[in-house]
Amino acid sequence: MKITPLEIRQKTFERTLRGYDKDEVNGFLLSLSQEWERTIDETKDLKLKLESCEREIAKLREVETSLFKTLKTAEDTGANVVEQANKEAGLLLREAQIQAEALLNEARDKAKNAIEEAETTARQWLGEMEDNLKTLVTQYKTIESQRNNLVDDLRRLAGEVLDRAERVKQAAIEFNADDHLTFAKKRSQEVDLPERRSASHSGAKGKTSGALALIL
Repeated sequence: MKITPLEIRQKTFERTLRGYDKDEVNGFLLSLSQEWERTIDETKDLKLKLESCEREIAKLREVETSLFKTLKTAEDTGANVVEQANKEAGLLLREAQIQAEALLNEARDKAKNAIEEAETTARQWLGEMEDNLKTLVTQYKTIESQRNNLVDDLRRLAGEVLDRAERVKQAAIEFNADDHLTFAKKRSQEVDLPERRSASHSGAKGKTSGALALIL
């Protein structure tokens, strides 16, 4: 049963012999009504506060629900983003690996071609150097042969010149002008003058030719 403070204050009791003191009862009822009124006011305040709290709780629940939905969406989105990022990263990594392999193969091919070209060029240069060396050796041998022939010719000519010089020297030693003159005079006395002259001239010419023959 619901009792109000006013009902407490207006409450009356039947009088009986040896009953309670009226003033004391009225005082108690007044105090009780006041306390009851204060309790009711506090209850109203508590109800208001409870309703406010319930409204706040409802709002918080709505916020919680919204946050949960947002978090769930963010998680789903994050998962999708992560999955997509992983896929893209995998694709990029694969493309990078393919490009790296292509670049590596290209570099290997270029290096191989460069080495082959270098070897070919080196072989060509080596062949040319060998040919040039052979040519130089042939030229050197030719020049050396020509030099030897020239030295032999010079030696032969020197020998011939020395031999001729020796013959000239010997002919000069053997040639005596007085003997030739005496021989010419004797011949001129034995024949007539024209004949003596002719004979003397012929004899001298013969002696001179003999001397020249010895020289040559």
